[in-house]
Amino acid sequence: MTISRFPLTVPSRTDLRGDCRRCVALCCTAFGFTRSADFAVDKEPGIPCSHLSPEFSCTIHDSLLGRGYRGCTVFDCFGAGQQVSEHLFPDRAAHSLPPVRRRMFAVFAAVKQLHEMLWHLGEAARRTYDPDVVERAHATAASITALTRSADEVLAADIAGLHDRVRTLLIDVSAEVRACHLAAGEPPDPALRAGADLAGRRLRGRRLCGADLRGACLIGADLRDCDLTAVDLLGADLRDSRLHGADLSAALFVTGPQLAAAHTDRRTRLPAGITP
Repeated sequence: MTISRFPLTVPSRTDLRGDCRRCVALCCTAFGFTRSADFAVDKEPGIPCSHLSPEFSCTIHDSLLGRGYRGCTVFDCFGAGQQVSEHLFPDRAAHSLPPVRRRMFAVFAAVKQLHEMLWHLGEAARRTYDPDVVERAHATAASITALTRSADEVLAADIAGLHDRVRTLLIDVSAEVRACHLAAGEPPDPALRAGADLAGRRLRGRRLCGADLRGACLIGADLRDCDLTAVDLLGADLRDSRLHGADLSAALFVTGPQLAAAHTDRRTRLPAGITP
């Protein structure tokens, strides 16, 4: 239970998910990608994907994996696409003008980062038991939300400074929540640490509660049937990790793209607000 005396200023997770129907396919144009296991071809930033239709829809949406576009299937803009398309640049007739396009793409990239911060701040406010931390989370979220209402303010924002501010708050919440589980559990495994290289590691069935795996490499790791309660997974690389039967319902700072890149099944318990 979260102790909160403050009005909710963090958008809901529903509002922080991409809705392609309300966007002008910004991710398919603004960002570039390199031919790899995630993308079948090279694409320069600012150039529309060759599979993008004039109506801003993907012509191979139903066969992205088979056509070599795995990266598209795990991407989420955290709602930045509709925010920019509908509210910050609503004049679609102007989108074809090069100066407008460059400005819109820059704003989109920044808003995506800001919305991801809001995603984590919302969880921090829910998970902490400290009213002062709740207040800090809501105050930070309010300032970020205010920025996203103006293209000028987005472009002038100190994104790096905001990242540092949010990072400090998330570290505080992570330490608080994890401590509750570490105190009553087994001594922590020194191999399970922030930034650890755990690619391909066999951890099946282990109770990992309270571990700090922030920024860890878990590519291909076997996490089947693991209890990941209060495990900090902020920025952890979960590509191809096996999460069948794992309990992530109370894991810390997980995002949809992280889990979309992993392997789950019907028994995998996901955090609130994240769909399979």
